[in-house]
Amino acid sequence: MTRVVVEGTEVVVRLGLREALAARRRTVRVPVRALRGIGVETSWWRVLRGEAGPGRWLPGRCVGTRRGPDGTDFVAVRSDGPALYMDLAAGAPFSRVAVSVPDPDATGSALRAAMPAEPELSDAPEEAEEAGEAGSPEGSKGARRAEESERQRESGGFEEPEGREPS
Repeated sequence: MTRVVVEGTEVVVRLGLREALAARRRTVRVPVRALRGIGVETSWWRVLRGEAGPGRWLPGRCVGTRRGPDGTDFVAVRSDGPALYMDLAAGAPFSRVAVSVPDPDATGSALRAAMPAEPELSDAPEEAEEAGEAGSPEGSKGARRAEESERQRESGGFEEPEGREPS
């Protein structure tokens, strides 16, 4: 069965033999500073978000990654009990890790004790952080592209295809 422990500055999820074979990995490591939320879901299937990716998806046992609008989740859950889930920051390897552990309430309490009071990983892209524009609309990639397109239009940088009149 899967175990979750805090080792220094990392949360380490150690998979059991069957889970490790299905997931093609023995451990999952995420920084403690990436923890955003921890909870226990009594209905194990409710922690499954997005579409199934690589892994094994059998009735009653789901192991692998799932891709959704919020990013990639790692799951190793079984139908015989509740599931512990950890929501993670954008800079973490996964957006959520959900696992079935022997005592999810005690494990969740231990993780909450290790969780930082103020999250250190930002939910904004790194480029915007470095430019000092994190959280502002000007710092987003879409806004920057729109500004660049507007500048090119104003300077005549866009050319119309041959045979078409400019509009």
